[in-house]
Amino acid sequence: MAILNVSNIQRFSTGDGPGIRTTVFLKGCNLRCPWCHNPENISPSPQTLVFKAAGKTATYGVIMTPLEVADDVSEDAEFYNAGGGGVTLSGGEPMLQYEGAAELAAILKERGISTLVDTAGSVPWGNFEAVLGCVNDFYFDIKAGSREKYAALTGGDFDLIVSNLKKLVARGASVTARIPFIPGVNTSDEELRLILKVLLDAGVGRADLIPFHRLGSAKYAAMGLDYPFAKTLPPAAEEVARTAELLGKYIETGIE
Repeated sequence: MAILNVSNIQRFSTGDGPGIRTTVFLKGCNLRCPWCHNPENISPSPQTLVFKAAGKTATYGVIMTPLEVADDVSEDAEFYNAGGGGVTLSGGEPMLQYEGAAELAAILKERGISTLVDTAGSVPWGNFEAVLGCVNDFYFDIKAGSREKYAALTGGDFDLIVSNLKKLVARGASVTARIPFIPGVNTSDEELRLILKVLLDAGVGRADLIPFHRLGSAKYAAMGLDYPFAKTLPPAAEEVARTAELLGKYIETGIE
């Protein structure tokens, strides 16, 4: 039987997919994005964070079977059914744990609960093939629009993620691209156009802009780490609105 390395199970999530959802955060990531707001999920090892200002600690990382996770999240099935919600697998990188994710999604499918996977896509294609029959939707992060910049920012393989994105779309998967909008990183019109060209070439028909925030700052402090983006301000609402409008236009009509 497969296992899952679970960091946290968060109920009543509203930003991790449609409707009311439960988000299962899986521990372990093979990218190193410097703005990451879930640093506790990068290492697969259990970690205890010490929040000195709040006078509390929190431990992340427990091994569970897919059935144990399914029984836990199924307790809120009535809320999913009422609002078109379901379960989101996030991280970390949930597709690193594709065997457990596939088993969990299959159990949930039998129970009438939909599963969405939030991924950066930097895994072998076979990992995706393992879950295609039981996962309903994918959120697919695109963090940069060129091979060089993607590698410099994340340490990941740009060609691999683009290939996986194209294959998911070609296989008829429901895919929404997610573009983290990070000041000083990928907010220029030129960078946005490069990212959008990747999406259009792959045939992606839906994309969301995810504005940068600093809500993970306390976690870095609790881990005794410096946060490289601690002094970076979130993008202005006007800039986000303008870019989101451009994003919608490009996705609908293509890049001229």
